[in-house]
Amino acid sequence: MKTRILGVLFLVMIVFAGCSLPPEKPVTKDELYATGIYNFYTVKESPESVLAALNREGEVILDAKYRDRPVFIKILALSSGLQIHVIDK
Repeated sequence: MKTRILGVLFLVMIVFAGCSLPPEKPVTKDELYATGIYNFYTVKESPESVLAALNREGEVILDAKYRDRPVFIKILALSSGLQIHVIDK
């Protein structure tokens, strides 16, 4: 019984540890600019710091504004490309 519980806990830890992994190939500045976030939103973080975080963590959450409305922008670095989610504060 204890072995089964430990096995399940280990499996859960592996699943949640894999949620934020660095991308297989590094994200480039051109890929980041192709998302258009720097054209449509006022982002405080520089593109270089966003790229560094994406290539290290695989995801980043940015504090931004859209037409004086505060939003969060979540960027995920997937093998298929960058995925953007905009969330109102």
